[in-house]
Amino acid sequence: MKKTDVQPKGVTLDLDKAVHKVAPEASVAFLKGVMPFNELDDDTLNDIARYCRIDFFPKGTRLLTDDETEITHLFLVQKGGVKAFIVDDEGEVALKDYRGEGAIIGALGIIRETKANMNIETIEDTFCYLLPKEVFLELVENRPAFSHYFLKSFSDKFVHTAYRELRHHKVARRSMEELYLFSIKAGDLVKELRTVPSTASIQEAARAMAHFRIGSLLIHDPNDEREIVGIITDSDLRSKVVSAGLDYRQCADTIMSSPVLSVSSETVCFDVLLKMLSTGIHHLAVERAGIMIGVITTHDITVLQGNSPFYLFKEIVAQQNIVGLYPLAQKIPEMIHNLIREGGRASKITRMISLLNDQIVSRMLTLLEKELGPPPVKFAWLLFGSEGRKEQSFKTDQDNGIIYDDPKDEEQAEAAKEYFEKFGKRAIDNLVNCGYPLCPQEVMASNPRWCQPFSVWKNYFSKCSESPEDNELNCGSLFFDFRYAYGERSLVTRLRDHVIDLAQRGPTLIFHLIRKTTSNRIPLSFFNNFIVERDGKHKNQLDIKQSGIVPYVDFSRILALNYGIRETNTMSRLQALEGGGFVDRELLLSAIDSYELQMQLRLVHQLEQIEGGMMPDNYISPSKLSELERKMLKEAFSVIEELYGVLLKLFPVM
Repeated sequence: MKKTDVQPKGVTLDLDKAVHKVAPEASVAFLKGVMPFNELDDDTLNDIARYCRIDFFPKGTRLLTDDETEITHLFLVQKGGVKAFIVDDEGEVALKDYRGEGAIIGALGIIRETKANMNIETIEDTFCYLLPKEVFLELVENRPAFSHYFLKSFSDKFVHTAYRELRHHKVARRSMEELYLFSIKAGDLVKELRTVPSTASIQEAARAMAHFRIGSLLIHDPNDEREIVGIITDSDLRSKVVSAGLDYRQCADTIMSSPVLSVSSETVCFDVLLKMLSTGIHHLAVERAGIMIGVITTHDITVLQGNSPFYLFKEIVAQQNIVGLYPLAQKIPEMIHNLIREGGRASKITRMISLLNDQIVSRMLTLLEKELGPPPVKFAWLLFGSEGRKEQSFKTDQDNGIIYDDPKDEEQAEAAKEYFEKFGKRAIDNLVNCGYPLCPQEVMASNPRWCQPFSVWKNYFSKCSESPEDNELNCGSLFFDFRYAYGERSLVTRLRDHVIDLAQRGPTLIFHLIRKTTSNRIPLSFFNNFIVERDGKHKNQLDIKQSGIVPYVDFSRILALNYGIRETNTMSRLQALEGGGFVDRELLLSAIDSYELQMQLRLVHQLEQIEGGMMPDNYISPSKLSELERKMLKEAFSVIEELYGVLLKLFPVM
């Protein structure tokens, strides 16, 4: 057997000599907790266990070296952790991942019969089970379900070949085996279900958590163990019992949280993390076929990815000074770089950008309100445009406003005007310091026009509905994508109710929006060639945002208004239209794929520019795209014509 490149402190180890035999029953017990080995029958596991060996690797041991190590064994982390990384041509670490207990290392290289495609190094003292590659390959070849697990985890990164080419040719290399946030599912991380009945005492629940070394415990109905009625976390024990001096002999249901928020076992970790960050809940139950199978925590996910958005989110939430938010906001673009490199889809990445940006805004406004004191009347911070749609990319400028309750009298009106003018100007200045550019059209809360009481905002939208040609109000392209960001949510809900009511009353607004949308020329010639700029700074380039993305945004906005859909995000609007059966399903599915492809092209293009020291823009050169990318982009542009056809068919009187 060949030597591998396992190198603690510069010493190369021969695995034939380094590994140690282990009792078969111990190997079987471990394998039963690791997917997909846990799907194998006992006889197969017992047979595999005869070949398993275990070894200890001190912190800093290099297990595999990219493009050098011949992989002779599959590594399964029993205890400890490793990091996976690639070094670029300049000797810089291009990426970094962290993998914990139960992680499988080397599967892709063994299946493809290639050398290691990542550097793997222990980050703490680590024990690994080692399985000869011949035994692993036999399982892959003879066990369909077993091989399907690995092949699916690899092929999921190649769902759309265009995305693969985008990552391969335009973004720093990324191992298909290591894309945790976008490949590992919640069900893969769940360990054995731990519960106690609701009638158990708080002390009994705490003892169970201590015994199993877990930070949360599901509570079940005393008459049915499968009926989960609540959850207790270590935070509950601290805040509801210890600090409150609660009698620990009381029943567990007195401190449990209920109902239990859950995710499907098929949910990928990135979506789980988004749900955790957006809800502020760090322990989610995991269900499979309607049955709770365990709990997943932020810790489980962040162990997989050391440079996790969760850490940045926590820093933002914990910040006590506005100036402290400035450098944190500057970290968001780099976080997005990492997510793109990991192979994240555009719709997921823009959601994360919005979530982090929203948290910066919310925290800044919270601290600002604390500085200025309580406002004279309730108010809310509005977001418009791409911010309102949760579709921000790199360095999207500001589009915001303030809506507040109608004052009771002139004195309160003057106080409100004075307070919110000061509040708006201070807020915009702080956002600029956070790195968010000013809006060229001055649609910002610092502009008195967009800092108004509810009745004025209501009148703005009424005027848009009655006279949509009024360019001064920028009807449709900006206003109708508003959403809540901070403050009194009911004000925004009431305004949305008013907008939906206006859209349902008459066709004037809808007809105007359709005329405006369909007047935009599709960027394909009669001979199906791209229509690009003929001269100037962007010669031979096309604006993918205005030419390709905006028509999808406009289409979804028009039908959302027409059918009373409250979503503002384009992807969510398209999905709502598909789910409601309002438009041909196949066309909408094509629209969803085409829209996301263009968003992906735009994000990767902007990432390239930023890494090259340039300001990001929306102009791409078709000549620089691969043949497949050009083909798919043309198909995406062709779908626009079909969407226009739907609008003209639904509203024929133009």
